[in-house]
Amino acid sequence: MFDYVMTLAAVIIGLAVAHLMQGLAGLIEEPGKGKIWWVHLVWVAYMLITSAFWWWFEYPLHNKPEWTFAVYAFVLAYAFLIYMAAAVLFPRRLRGFHSYEEYFLARRGWFFGLLFLFILIDPIDSALKGRAHLQSLGAEYWIAVISLDVLAIVGIVTPRKAVQGSIAVLALVYQISWIARLFETVH
Repeated sequence: MFDYVMTLAAVIIGLAVAHLMQGLAGLIEEPGKGKIWWVHLVWVAYMLITSAFWWWFEYPLHNKPEWTFAVYAFVLAYAFLIYMAAAVLFPRRLRGFHSYEEYFLARRGWFFGLLFLFILIDPIDSALKGRAHLQSLGAEYWIAVISLDVLAIVGIVTPRKAVQGSIAVLALVYQISWIARLFETVH
């Protein structure tokens, strides 16, 4: 059942990655389209890494002996949230905006709201992989979930550029650190 379920989830995550890559390619193809903002690019990197990480980290679900429609729908919804967060980063057109900074700050509520949701539901996903898996993540996991969701709320509330930059860098550095330390191999 895992292969069947993950086929559609892979398509959704693949669309997220493709959307981000097309957005990056668009920055090269049409450099005058909108002024680039480094914070926006940090979030693009975060979402690319998160998408690849999510796909890698879902593999332990292959051990799940029984799949219900609710579990299937949950996995697809989780993938959809990641896709939506990625999609918000690159609109089809920057209509009404002169830069990615202006666009991101105007749409930060959507981006951080989606980020908040997919971080919030990650413990459910981890629990679906079994009690031993959830316990193996340790206290740091719970601290990270709470901290990242608090940062998402701060990101929604404040348009201050220094705060936005700090949140982006913290999230990216932590995500890379977490992956490097804990997920060299998948069981």
